[in-house]
Amino acid sequence: MSRISAALIVAIVSSGALADDFVGQASVIDGDTLEVHGVRIRLWGIDAPESSQLCRGEDSLQYRCGTQAANELDAFIARRPVNCSPVSLDPYGRMVATCSVAGRDIGDWLVRGGLALDWRQYSKGRYHEGQREAERNGQGLWKGSYVEPWLYRACMRAGGKPSACSDDANAHP
Repeated sequence: MSRISAALIVAIVSSGALADDFVGQASVIDGDTLEVHGVRIRLWGIDAPESSQLCRGEDSLQYRCGTQAANELDAFIARRPVNCSPVSLDPYGRMVATCSVAGRDIGDWLVRGGLALDWRQYSKGRYHEGQREAERNGQGLWKGSYVEPWLYRACMRAGGKPSACSDDANAHP
């Protein structure tokens, strides 16, 4: 990360800037990470499957659920301006923020579409109802089976491979 980007993040977070203070065209990095004005932004309170992660659809066949989440997010944003309200910095130096497009909370949209999970450890349940709705309606991840993204990452850090870490039996290191 460049010094300018790091300085911009620190200035935005420390200033308590509101969502309207950080607006711009977003590039989708993955299902829960955007880049706006050269700054990486991790969406607060949710966790989407990783780009290399596989899930099983209702037909039991594996598909790249992380890639699907990123592609659908990109289509949802559709080059419209994204408004982000910084919350904090994560351990990797990324800004953590709630972001919206045309007044719609992106995290809520992802969770209600079954493309991401409510990460209750951080969200304190903000997206819980949306997740229950996605599960009831069999949206996205809820059509088949998946491994929680945080377990997938732990399995990968322990030396696993994407196909094995995407299988629930192997994802628990």
